[in-house]
Amino acid sequence: MNFLNRFKGLFKFRSRSRNKTAQSAIPFRLNFLLWIVGLLLLALAIRLFYLQVLNGASYKAEVKRSDTTTQTNNVQRGMIYDATGKVMVGNQATQAITYTKGQNVDSDDLYKIANRLGNYLTVPTSRLTTRNQQDYYLADKQHLKTVIKLAKSTDSSSQYDDAIDYLNRHPHYFKLTKSEKNKAMIYGSMSGAYSLSTTYIKSKNVSAKELAEVSEHLSEMPGVKIGTAWSRNYPSGKDVKSLAGTVSTTGLPSDEVNSLLSQGYSRNDNVGQSYLEKQYQATLAGSKSQTQVTTSGNNVTKTKVTYPGKKGDNLVLTVNAKFQNDVQKILKSNFPAGGNSTGVYAVVMNPYTGAIYAMGGIDRNPSTGKMTDDQIGAINHPITMGSVVKPATIMGGLMEKVITPENNTLTDTPIKVAGTSVKSSWFNKSGSASMALTAPEALEVSSNSYMMQIAMKEGGMNYHSGAQLTLKPSIFTKMRYYYNMFGLGQKTGIDLPGEVSGYKGPSKKKNIGSALDLSYGNYDGYTTIQLAQYMSTIANGGYRMKPYIVKEIRGTKSNGELGNITYTAQPQVQQVIPAPKSYFELVRRGLYLVTHGTNSYTTAKSLSSVKPSISAKTGTAETFYKKQSTETLSFAGYAPSDKPQVVVALAIANASGGENNLTMAKQIFQAYWKDVQSDKTSQ
Repeated sequence: MNFLNRFKGLFKFRSRSRNKTAQSAIPFRLNFLLWIVGLLLLALAIRLFYLQVLNGASYKAEVKRSDTTTQTNNVQRGMIYDATGKVMVGNQATQAITYTKGQNVDSDDLYKIANRLGNYLTVPTSRLTTRNQQDYYLADKQHLKTVIKLAKSTDSSSQYDDAIDYLNRHPHYFKLTKSEKNKAMIYGSMSGAYSLSTTYIKSKNVSAKELAEVSEHLSEMPGVKIGTAWSRNYPSGKDVKSLAGTVSTTGLPSDEVNSLLSQGYSRNDNVGQSYLEKQYQATLAGSKSQTQVTTSGNNVTKTKVTYPGKKGDNLVLTVNAKFQNDVQKILKSNFPAGGNSTGVYAVVMNPYTGAIYAMGGIDRNPSTGKMTDDQIGAINHPITMGSVVKPATIMGGLMEKVITPENNTLTDTPIKVAGTSVKSSWFNKSGSASMALTAPEALEVSSNSYMMQIAMKEGGMNYHSGAQLTLKPSIFTKMRYYYNMFGLGQKTGIDLPGEVSGYKGPSKKKNIGSALDLSYGNYDGYTTIQLAQYMSTIANGGYRMKPYIVKEIRGTKSNGELGNITYTAQPQVQQVIPAPKSYFELVRRGLYLVTHGTNSYTTAKSLSSVKPSISAKTGTAETFYKKQSTETLSFAGYAPSDKPQVVVALAIANASGGENNLTMAKQIFQAYWKDVQSDKTSQ
């Protein structure tokens, strides 16, 4: 019993000891936890102080930027009208498949969307590059992992570049199927888009089946939509396309990306690539619409149009659409078949304002015989024009005072200079037709001898048969000074890109004999637009007018018609020729004789019956094409002869003789009176 009591007492003692130990341990643990909580709260307070006090403003701005962004979309391009208000270049709406890139969309997301869309949509792959294919191939994570391993790349910052380098060095490692190339093209278009910008995946020839299948699966492809694209059409005929230019259809042209990006364009913007479309890009493009987009993560939660955009302004040209088409037809129907001719170009111009009524052109490949419309060749194809420049040579002689209106008779005779071959007029090669000629008569019969004698007089040389050619290279500069004064050999400044100044033959001492060729137009090369400006300067009495093709820039009314005028072209005088009226009267008398003279060698008698009366100068230059002898035929003239209203200039490069230039000129004048029907002297 005592033992039992003792045991119970011992048990109670130990129980009391354990309870006491447990009670002492609880406060320690609690205190430890409280310390930890306190430290965490302190760290949280420090972090909140850093976020809200020190960097609160920047993070608020970042949140706002991330949540609300402006999305832009292209608008309808401005149209191009002719002088009578007819649409020459318009817009045609077509259904398109578009993609708007969301925020925080990575390459893996694009890869999945492109693959899905590629199952329903087929796009052209002609512009698919090797890099496009590589990027698409590596967008597959497993492919990327494998290629990185093969490239033995260990630097994480350069692994992708190393993978691309490996594929470049092993081009046969990967080969995409036709279906994969289609998806790669779609992937490339999507990758090039900016966040919240819309790009066209396919804007032409979208089939009904493609529209239906894409529409059915839109929920599976975030950002893909059915939209509207605008493409150019040509209600007055496609011939004008080579004058109007083209618009890109797959974003910024690769050779101008950096320049256009610096001007505020996006990579997926379509811009004018050539001629009028390029020259007036800023005018025709208009202002993009702006939509405020609110996002949460990758989801768009709200959209609000803040600016509906503004359609591009319209160009009204000086060109008459019907006349333009007729000029092109005239060139085609009278263009010499076969042979080595490389093309024909024509410009019809108002001599008092510089307004261009029509600009025609055909480029021909002599090897294949293929002909293409090339109206713009009138400003960028220099041609050795021949005798058509002789009026400028006479004007130079008059201004240098080596001839005068009262004393300008010279004898046409073959020019025999020591050390050079005999040079003569076309009608007097043997010397049997030598005759005394005044300046107007020299133009009438197109005397080469007369022009060479003027050049020698300007160079201070006293010519006699067999004399040494003592001209100095400065004679080239002197003659070109007068040619330039009338617009020959320098850019006219027409409002089109790509104009060239022409071609200058070598002008050193060893080339001095060619100075005689220069005097009658058989050395330097000029463009057809220069020929028109030059003849206009003679026709209007000495005012070199700047040619222009855009008459007005106008807005658009709500009903789609032409709106208010925002710009009107004004005639610009580039130079007043410092010569008295008597000089121009002398030359114009000669131009009248070219078409109405009675000499048996008169060069353009076939135009004598055309009404109203034409005054003109023809040209035939001895040229070569691939070492084969050819002739370039040219023409520059105006009508009516007494009160010039219109100038026609044309050139057939590397022709094979004939009078196609006169036939074309006659028909162009007739078409002008029929189509333009203007009795005004200004436009």
